[in-house]
Amino acid sequence: MTTRLILGSGSPRRRELLAQIGVTADDIRPPDINEDPQPGELPRPYCVRLAREKAWAVQAGDTDIVLSADTTVALGRRILGKPATAAEAATFLYALSGRRHRVVTAVAVRRGDRIWERDVVTQVKMKALSDIEVNAYLASEDWRGKAGGYAIQGPAGAFVPWINGSFSAVVGLPLAETATLLLAAGYPLYGRGA
Repeated sequence: MTTRLILGSGSPRRRELLAQIGVTADDIRPPDINEDPQPGELPRPYCVRLAREKAWAVQAGDTDIVLSADTTVALGRRILGKPATAAEAATFLYALSGRRHRVVTAVAVRRGDRIWERDVVTQVKMKALSDIEVNAYLASEDWRGKAGGYAIQGPAGAFVPWINGSFSAVVGLPLAETATLLLAAGYPLYGRGA
């Protein structure tokens, strides 16, 4: 029986990142879960919890492998999720302007009733942003659906002079850690089609 990989995410960025390591999901099933933080929940435990809940929420057969992830932008103890409006995105960008923040990406891989998990924390510095830069970025609409209101792989890459950690994790999926989890779950990462 062949092992099917189900991506529990609707993110096109995660599909692109998986393609970089030669992985194409057999099916894409974004789970419908409540992503609201619990009262007092800190960014890293929040992110880990969501990745795990997404993996369990996806319907899959016993031999199927489910891959889910969650990316959260953390400014101190604050969770900056996906902004609902351009005004909220602007609030996030001004809060991040000229400061360091953390991007937490948690990955959960499930096969049957077993789950393998990793989370990666990357330090990111955003330069001081001018009103012109913020307004131009908001007009680009690139902030939509992005944790913290920005995407490092898009025009906002010009706002980030350095990161310390995994670039692919900031985009949405830490590739080295994801490959390790897939192998642990029995996914034939390097032997498919050979």
